[in-house]
Amino acid sequence: MGVRSRYPADVPVAVITDSTACLPGQLAAQWGISVVQLQIQANGRTDDESRFDRAELVEALRANRPVTTSPPDPGAFFWTYQDAVSAGADAVVSLHISRRLSATTDAARQAAQQVRVPVHVIDSATTGMSLGFAALSAARAAAAGAGPARVLEVADRRYRASRELMYVDTLEYLRRGGRIGAASALLGSALAIKPLLTVRDGEVAPLTKVSGTHRALARLTDLAVEEAGEDVVDVAVASVTPSAREMMLVEQLRRRIPRLNDIMLVNASTGITVHAGPGAIGITVAPVP
Repeated sequence: MGVRSRYPADVPVAVITDSTACLPGQLAAQWGISVVQLQIQANGRTDDESRFDRAELVEALRANRPVTTSPPDPGAFFWTYQDAVSAGADAVVSLHISRRLSATTDAARQAAQQVRVPVHVIDSATTGMSLGFAALSAARAAAAGAGPARVLEVADRRYRASRELMYVDTLEYLRRGGRIGAASALLGSALAIKPLLTVRDGEVAPLTKVSGTHRALARLTDLAVEEAGEDVVDVAVASVTPSAREMMLVEQLRRRIPRLNDIMLVNASTGITVHAGPGAIGITVAPVP
């Protein structure tokens, strides 16, 4: 089921997203965003991704035990939408991971047909905090009294302008899960070559490849700074188990991005981790409207 925030009764447009948005729970609750969970199958059970222990999943992935993901059941969307309607929502904006990476939007659209208020289900063609920042912007617009058309416009502008930059230790996890997309061009590279990726046209795509982890992370940081340019931006650094390495990236970006509005260190969705691998790190650069 979804992780349901306390929906603000005086806001007519409810904003819903899914767990690949990597939204910190406190932020989602603060802005009344309900988060519907993708499902993970691992170690003989199927459950919401938020209910799996991260260390357990990392161990399973590294041991090459079967770990797979699936979209939320339409019922999880239906009851999340119903909660919003019961709290007074006149419309719902439901923002989700790229349809080329997950069938989540299909489940959402199936549920939307059963709800008595308009439900606008949006394929963001991205994932991660590009989706998370869009949901936050949409919720802020809704809280300010914007109608559905304006909330949709704000969300659309945010996710289209945002950029996902990713480091992975290996492409093997993306290959196993069938999410490799255009990044398949990098398969067969030497083990010391570390791929840097993005999400383009709704699928994982290659940016470049760099020799060695240290150089790859330095290049990832450079790409984020270049992407930010002179824009006012929000930035998120996401990983499975944040450590000193991620903290160092945050501090480097804080120093180097000239017009940084906000920067946060977030837990990567474990659903994303299943496909990107336990050593993956993502940086989201999201221009502020």
